[in-house]
Amino acid sequence: MESVNRFLKPPKRSFFLFGPRGTGKSTWLRQQYPDALWIDLLDPGTFRQLKGKPESLRNTLLEHPGKKIVVIDEVQKIPEILDIVHLLIEEKKSIQFVMTGSSARKLKRAGVNLLAGRALLKTLHPFMAAELKESFRLKEALNIGTLPLIVKGEEPEKILNAYGGLYLREEVMTEGLVRNIPDFSRFLESISFSHASLLNISNVARECQVHQKTAEGYVRILEDLLLSFQIPLFRKRAKRRLSSHPKWYYFDPGVFRSLRPKGPFDRTEEIEGAALEGLVAEHLRSYLAYRDLDDQLFFWRTEHGLEVDFVVYGEQGIFALEVKNTTKIRPDDLTSLQHFQEDYSESSAVFLYRGKETLKKGRIWCMPCEEFLRKLRPDRTLKNVVPYF
Repeated sequence: MESVNRFLKPPKRSFFLFGPRGTGKSTWLRQQYPDALWIDLLDPGTFRQLKGKPESLRNTLLEHPGKKIVVIDEVQKIPEILDIVHLLIEEKKSIQFVMTGSSARKLKRAGVNLLAGRALLKTLHPFMAAELKESFRLKEALNIGTLPLIVKGEEPEKILNAYGGLYLREEVMTEGLVRNIPDFSRFLESISFSHASLLNISNVARECQVHQKTAEGYVRILEDLLLSFQIPLFRKRAKRRLSSHPKWYYFDPGVFRSLRPKGPFDRTEEIEGAALEGLVAEHLRSYLAYRDLDDQLFFWRTEHGLEVDFVVYGEQGIFALEVKNTTKIRPDDLTSLQHFQEDYSESSAVFLYRGKETLKKGRIWCMPCEEFLRKLRPDRTLKNVVPYF
């Protein structure tokens, strides 16, 4: 595959760049900063030197006086180094620090304040459809996801199957994040049934046969490793009694499908429907992160089961999106969007499906999901993505 231009724009000041393993952080940084001083904390020699004496970072910079950009790769390996970076930012205004990480857990545990606002926080996500352009295939994305490590690999299925093992071995086991690896392995499979669904921790704990507090800790580990995320409930000016649980997703549909157990009682349509919703969720997260505005992502669900998959709320307005893995539009498919628009008359609504036709049903625009994903890019508002509003 040819080099893919990413939508993430490099800031002009120091910043953190977080993202799961395989999202292409190092590739993007080497493209953006080919002449940077590169400090790789995965290198054993570099790690030993800076772990034992973090202040030696200052000497390293003195040995390279011409370098104006310094990349510290996998900064969470040595959280203490951020104290030195903090001082250097104050002293050397002309140097830009770029610090990457695939886990926020050690930084949180060490009480690091991410340089007290002196560095921006950016995230790199799996490929968006608009980044892949003509290479994007919806069916393929639902099977193997859009993680650069997988998409650009020669044997994507094999790499994908090993991805969960990569994290178990290199992050969970090496860092001693959990005491019982078999329990955690069962948890990874059990919680896959919660993908694109309400997260009920007690049910997950019962399924993988661990205490609820243990399951809660496992969920935090997945989020700290950036392998999963939750979407909160939209409660602003609520006119109905709403659900109390958030929705939960693995960050990539390929990772979800590689961890989701399959058996004679598992319908392919159900798994693919969850993968489709997860793909849209991750695209919306990427879109909002790269736009760098205050728009937020929610979902809406009443106690009686009316549910809208996604609500984007912010400077653009209120946008409600429902995703269905179907090629036909049934009246029942639009019921939740209609009720949402009753409560929020100023909202715009779109129904994303697997059909080919764009049409309007009342106040709701129905649009092919693949077309929506291809048009979704951070330099466009949602009204530009769905120009029929």
